Amino acid sequence: MRLTEFWRRMETRFGAAYARSVAADYRLPALGSTVDEALAAGVEAKDVWRAVCAEFEMPASLI
Repeated sequence: MRLTEFWRRMETRFGAAYARSVAADYRLPALGSTVDEALAAGVEAKDVWRAVCAEFEMPASLI
């Protein structure tokens, strides 16, 4: 998954402003980090997306 697709899905799920807030502030237990930290550390966007989906109980295929 490309980062552009990842952010499109985040914005679809949370809204543009709140998606960035979730990414910066919410620590995902599955990753042990925030979305921003995980992406900066080189975790694949698809793996981060799966962690977001699991945490917020939503389907990974969210359009």
